Amino acid sequence: METLISRADGREDGEDWTENYEELPGRAGISIILESTTQQGVGPRLHQHPYAETFIIRRGAATFTVGAGDDALEVVGHAGQVLVVPADTPHRFRTGPEGYDAVHIHANERFVTEWLE
Repeated sequence: METLISRADGREDGEDWTENYEELPGRAGISIILESTTQQGVGPRLHQHPYAETFIIRRGAATFTVGAGDDALEVVGHAGQVLVVPADTPHRFRTGPEGYDAVHIHANERFVTEWLE
């Protein structure tokens, strides 16, 4: 059974990449997005999942919008912080001036995303 997953592009430096992983070995029960960018102002449009999403921020920062309408909160997450967005909660983010490096953990073996904009 293979349990080690390598980057699809073969790079080992950890810079400027985005990879999505679903149905991980060993029945992990999660899916993950590994993301690293030096660009400011990038990120997904407003969306939600029927499960929680956890962001482990390793470098840089991002401004997260959590919720929608009058209930929306803006939260700046930076390196060393963990942000948890509850299930069925609209969210989006934009990377900060130093870029962003994070692991996004989806509490489901496959991505299920409802795009709201």
